[in-house]
Amino acid sequence: MVKVWLADITPLLEESVYQQYYRELPAWRREKADKYRFARDRAQSAGVWCLWSRARERYGLPEETVYNLSHSGKYVLCAFSDRIGTKVGCDIEEMKEFREPVARRFFCQREYEHIMGNAEADRAQIFYRYWVLKESFMKATRKGMALDLGAFEIGWDEAQGPVLVRKPEEYPEEYIYREYTAEGVNARIAVCTTDTEIDGELHVTQLQS
Repeated sequence: MVKVWLADITPLLEESVYQQYYRELPAWRREKADKYRFARDRAQSAGVWCLWSRARERYGLPEETVYNLSHSGKYVLCAFSDRIGTKVGCDIEEMKEFREPVARRFFCQREYEHIMGNAEADRAQIFYRYWVLKESFMKATRKGMALDLGAFEIGWDEAQGPVLVRKPEEYPEEYIYREYTAEGVNARIAVCTTDTEIDGELHVTQLQS
């Protein structure tokens, strides 16, 4: 089963707290965090790894556990499966303004038309919903942004749940989606996986000072 954890990294914006979490990082992750110029970027890098480490410790997960990480704004996200060999991708995006040129240029025609067919006030919500669904699939394939956003298409089942209606032939497995919301979190969250089970609960935890 895939489980999903979320945390707010705001405490890590205080340098003393950041250093506390920084000391927990493996050397390669410290090097990655050190490359960032801004405190928020460093906090995201350290925070998302520490979130994953805590989840791994809680469930006693082995080294080969399949997992994926994401962050946006003050939030960090991790998703992981206890089934070896599955694929997992997750994405979180804080919602801002509707980026119409991005949708028009990179999304599939029917995806773009679906967004534009809704009321103007609703378009940002739908745009970011598509965005996290598309990126979570890209991350599940391990190609990431090297996979063309137009190479696969998101559709909707009778309950308005997301489904892949088209994908590249090199990914023949069945991919399923789960979306999450959390009170007070102004972000869209999605997980895409070849695991047949995804926990319906979003596990929200705290990174304490």
